[in-house]
Amino acid sequence: MPEQPMIEISRVTRSYGTFKALDETSLRINEGEFFSLLGPSGCGKTTLLRMIAGFDNPTSGTISVGGQPMVGVPANQRPTNMVFQSYAIFPHLNVEQNVAYGLKRLRLDPAEEKRRVEEALQQVSLTGLGKRGATELSGGQRQRVALARALVMRPKVLLLDEPLSALDKKLREQMQVELRRLQRAVGITFILVTHDQYEALAMSDRIAVMFGGRIAQVASPKEIYQRPVNCQVADFLGGMNFLKAGIAEESERSMTLDTPLFGRVKLDKPSAFVRNGNTATLGIRPERLRVLWEGESGKYEVAGKVVDRHYFGEITHLVVEIPGLEKPLAVSETNDFGADDLPIGAPIRLAYDPDALVALAD
Repeated sequence: MPEQPMIEISRVTRSYGTFKALDETSLRINEGEFFSLLGPSGCGKTTLLRMIAGFDNPTSGTISVGGQPMVGVPANQRPTNMVFQSYAIFPHLNVEQNVAYGLKRLRLDPAEEKRRVEEALQQVSLTGLGKRGATELSGGQRQRVALARALVMRPKVLLLDEPLSALDKKLREQMQVELRRLQRAVGITFILVTHDQYEALAMSDRIAVMFGGRIAQVASPKEIYQRPVNCQVADFLGGMNFLKAGIAEESERSMTLDTPLFGRVKLDKPSAFVRNGNTATLGIRPERLRVLWEGESGKYEVAGKVVDRHYFGEITHLVVEIPGLEKPLAVSETNDFGADDLPIGAPIRLAYDPDALVALAD
């Protein structure tokens, strides 16, 4: 069975005077999908989320939710609900009252309202905390209350505007796992706006990477990380080593590149590749370069020396100078075998897999 679109965005533009916050944006988000809008500040991701919610309107283009056009449909009549970055918890109400707030306009039977509130609190692991005051909650509990308040309305789509940005690192990582678990449990479409690439990679079924009001790439986390379509996407999602290369051969699906480090390599041609002269860019992630220790050898290897290092607990980031390269290579190595003990100036050999190399459009 083909996947059913829950959200259809067709050529949406949002202009503020001469500035275009969104420029001819088109996107399909499937039913039951955890989808992330990822990009730097000002790229248009929050503007797009607000237009799906009905808090803003496109200058041109259309948005449909569940097959229904949203033109003229106010926010409170759309099958969506939003969790804001600030959570917007009412301080004078307890947890139960906060969660039930949106239900009041539905004029439910008191028993049904109570049942739905209890169900929502159970979904977000807040059972038994209904009478607790809003000011007595931790940051993680406040976030869960905001989620419960949105879910209790039983929306078709839950919109999340950077809901974890105010949490500390450890709690943020815990809530990423909880949000993903919750989405799978309730089975509705989640759309997350974030500027944190690792958050998007950890939680999403698919990701749209945005720059300057346009979508650069839409793909699964693995595809978008391992096969970015251009240098801008590659650089935004984690670290990447970039090397200029000459184009020796090119077909519809592949490219043969001459490089100063890896020699001649044949690679898949990226879908968004636009030829600009006879050069291209070759990329390899720092973790795809592996330190070769004494007695080890690799089928494909290069030699250089360590010029800097940065310790991050389980891994060490090495900066390696290679003869003939203008810029040193970044290398990420686990500390199992002593990467953290390599002194600056030490000679080093690095192994690589040609499959880790990716051709990139500039």
